[in-house]
Amino acid sequence: MIDGSDDAARARFFARVSEAVGARATKRPAPEYSDAVAFAREAATNGAADAVALAVAADPAAVERRVARFRERLEAAHGRLFTEVSALAEWLAAQGARHGYCDPALAPLFAAALARPGAPALTFETELERTRIDDYRFGVTRAAGAIAETGTIILDDAHTSRRLAALAPWIHVAVFGPAQVHAHVIDAIAALGDDPNVIWCTGPSKTADVEGILIEGVHGPGEQIALIVAA
Repeated sequence: MIDGSDDAARARFFARVSEAVGARATKRPAPEYSDAVAFAREAATNGAADAVALAVAADPAAVERRVARFRERLEAAHGRLFTEVSALAEWLAAQGARHGYCDPALAPLFAAALARPGAPALTFETELERTRIDDYRFGVTRAAGAIAETGTIILDDAHTSRRLAALAPWIHVAVFGPAQVHAHVIDAIAALGDDPNVIWCTGPSKTADVEGILIEGVHGPGEQIALIVAA
């Protein structure tokens, strides 16, 4: 054990690392990375993206293809996709998830669907109380978008009203529009922006670190839902 403050211990640790590395006669060269990612981010930042590519990306047929591919990849990762709040509400009721949290910005959308004749008896709150976190069977938050190539949902602080609502409930519902589905990972990287907290979720939380047995829902939601609705 090293005595002293954390700062002093850290300084001694890195001093030893520097000493060990500096003593090496030859150093391995730095790896060479593709310039594609850097170029994509620079293009998005400087507004230099090709106008034709942007038009293709916004084409309804192209958007439909991206959503279809996203559905395929999401379901392969054991996630689920809905395009109607009413269908989602029926599924939640079937799971016994009748109370949860909903982003205030999405509350009118869900309230309207639940007010229709024959709608299941679901209730939600727009304020999340940490002391009652086990009361929330589902959490509904907005997402920054998704990636068709991998079936990934993108969460960030700018869109997600409460991080805990996307993490603690067994069922997390991420809501975004069809135009927010990026075709490839590189497209999503180019659109990252400056948000300090970005999470890419591909299906429910998974771990296989105990005897290689895959377990879902250990470190986060056991059900990852995408709800794609038009603006």
